[in-house]
Amino acid sequence: MGLYLITKDFLTYGVTTLRGKVLAALLLVAPPVFAEQVSVLAFGDSLTQGYGLLDHQGLVPQLDQWLEDQGHAVRVVNGGVSGETTAGGAARIEWSLTPDIDTVMVTLGANDMLRGIDPAVSRANLDRILTATQKADVPVLLVGMRAPGNYGAEYQAAYDSIYPDLAQKFDTLYFDHFFAGLGSDDPAQLRDYFQPDGIHPNAEGVQLIVEALGPKVVQLVEAAK
Repeated sequence: MGLYLITKDFLTYGVTTLRGKVLAALLLVAPPVFAEQVSVLAFGDSLTQGYGLLDHQGLVPQLDQWLEDQGHAVRVVNGGVSGETTAGGAARIEWSLTPDIDTVMVTLGANDMLRGIDPAVSRANLDRILTATQKADVPVLLVGMRAPGNYGAEYQAAYDSIYPDLAQKFDTLYFDHFFAGLGSDDPAQLRDYFQPDGIHPNAEGVQLIVEALGPKVVQLVEAAK
C-alpha cells in the first residue's frame, strides 16, 4: 500500500513536471500572434482595376505587396471597374461596403474629367459616395485627381477643388494627386511611366504611384484599428 502511494505521488509529480516543461517548450517555439488583418476596399476605375497590366502589376497587388513588405497585415480588395465614373461609383458604393470591409480608398473621377462632365455633377456623386462610407462608419482615404488645362481655367479650378473640399467636409484622410509619385506634370517626362495610350500607367509607373501613396494608406489602416 505504501509502495503504491509512493509510486502514485511520484507519477503525479512527474506528469506535472512534464506538463510544465512541454508548456514552456511550446511557448518558446510558438509563432508570434499577428495583428488582425485589416481590409481596404480600393474603390475606383481602371487606374485601380489594373487596366492593361498583368495580374501582379496593377495598383491593388502592388499596394498589397508594399504594405506586406512594410510589416502590415492588410488585405487590399480590388473594387476598380474599368470605365467607371463617379455616377457609377455612387450607384454601387452601398452594396460594395460588405461587413468584411474595414476601410475604403476612393480613387474616382478621372473618367468624369476625360468626358468633360460638369464638376458640380462629379462633386455631388463623390459626396454621395462619402456619405455612404460615413453611414457605414469606415475610415476613408480620398485620392484626388487634377484636371488638365485644355478644358479652360474655370473648369480646371472647379474640378481640382472637389477633392480637398470634400475631404474637409467629411474629415477624411486625403492624398492630393493620384499621379503624385511620378514627380512631374510634363507629358514628355512621364512617357516612360505610361502605357501606349498615354492614360494608364505601366508597371513601373504603378510602382512609383504606390511608393508615394503607400504611407497615406498606412494611416488609413491605423485609423481602422
